[in-house]
Amino acid sequence: MSVSDQKKKQIVEAAIAEFQEKGYAGASMDRISERAQVSKRTVYNHFDSKEVLFKAINQCLADQINSALELPYDPDLPIRDALIRLGWAEGELMINPCFMSLARMIMSETIRDPELAEDMNQRMTKLVVFTEYVERATREGKLRTDNPEVAAAQFLGLIKSRAFFPNIHIGRVPEREEVSNIIEESVDMFLARYGVKETV
Repeated sequence: MSVSDQKKKQIVEAAIAEFQEKGYAGASMDRISERAQVSKRTVYNHFDSKEVLFKAINQCLADQINSALELPYDPDLPIRDALIRLGWAEGELMINPCFMSLARMIMSETIRDPELAEDMNQRMTKLVVFTEYVERATREGKLRTDNPEVAAAQFLGLIKSRAFFPNIHIGRVPEREEVSNIIEESVDMFLARYGVKETV
């Protein structure tokens, strides 16, 4: 890592700590430079403003999510196994303390600022990936749905409603076994609605 990249990393990490402690409105670029142990000039060389810096942190979160979902659809897997695998792409994030802490900080700010929320949504590919999975499985006759996007959103919602949202509000990171149960139960419920029954 170059010196410039190292300083940028220090700034982002310091900014995350500052935003978590003070919130977006109360965060100070001066304090961020102090936390990062770099000059204010160095901070502004990398990020023109507090808004640009916050959006860079949004991108960090989006990158983590998008990277976790870079898994190819495997047509040879039974549909239940494939959905569990897809569910764990989300689940691994939920048991990651760093991710949950960052997500909590960003959510607290996007709730107050619709423009920040929209910026975050535009960076996410999660629903697209889930939809593509459902579309592919439907084409192969493993699922039955007229609206793959709605079905994908429902599947994602089943997992997040129990593993993510209750925990993000209180700053808790769920245990792997807990998330495993939620994913498997969500997959079974999803298949009860959209699965194709085998005929003998």
